Amino acid sequence: MRLKMCSIHVQDPAAAHTFYTGTLGFETLLAVPEYNLYIIKDPGADAGSVGLLLEPSDNPLGADYMNGLHDAGMPAIVFGVPDVQAEYRRLVDAGVAFQGGPSDGPSGITAVFDDGCGNFVQLHQD
Repeated sequence: MRLKMCSIHVQDPAAAHTFYTGTLGFETLLAVPEYNLYIIKDPGADAGSVGLLLEPSDNPLGADYMNGLHDAGMPAIVFGVPDVQAEYRRLVDAGVAFQGGPSDGPSGITAVFDDGCGNFVQLHQD
């Protein structure tokens, strides 16, 4: 058994796709705009890698979950990066809004940003 796909609820899948690919650097695994369907993958990963579905939050349960996490300031997802400080600087230069600068805690170095699509995302140093 292996992880095939997971999802994150977003306010606008097309806008999220643009942000996650254009700003964050993920690649498109599948895009079917007429169905509002966008799946991204890690850069350079093959087509059989884990996909992240940018799930429309048109279901009230999904919207409540997404909004509840955001209102509480909690990340909806964690992305691993080799150097949080460098990624933080790159994303700040690209106009991404962070909750604060990188911090070193018991689980390692982390930083949390707003994806502009309804979620906070945590970077974690690999």
